[in-house]
Amino acid sequence: MIAIGCDHGGFDLKQAVIAYLEENHLAYKDFGCFGKESCDYPEFGKAAAMAVATGECDRGIVICTTGIGISITANKVKGIRCALCSDTVSARLTREHNNANMLAIGAGIVGTNLALGIVDTFLNTAFPAEEKHCRRVAAIQALEAETMN
Repeated sequence: MIAIGCDHGGFDLKQAVIAYLEENHLAYKDFGCFGKESCDYPEFGKAAAMAVATGECDRGIVICTTGIGISITANKVKGIRCALCSDTVSARLTREHNNANMLAIGAGIVGTNLALGIVDTFLNTAFPAEEKHCRRVAAIQALEAETMN
């Protein structure tokens, strides 16, 4: 299941991502926001990230105007590796190299067609578990264990 969350700046793109998920028969849980009224991205970024961190959802997608604030928020949750991606190459490499479990997109930065390509790439790229990448992800997790309660 895919966790999805946004603020008002990402609402329209979130609706397009939900349509993509439904067309591809991918289960999702929408953590809001649910309209275009001004709201605060940390609430929705945290909710989606917590769902991924606890195992309620396998991966997550979060969206705000730039993708920056909501990705920073998601990365404050222990166990989350959220990558802000503006192209499909980064989306592929963050899965292959970092085993990222969340994707952030800036709705004001990328158009809908590119965003859906990024989502498709992120969701359909497996982590190959090469030794060097496993070692690096383990180092990230060790740092997280050391610095986050």
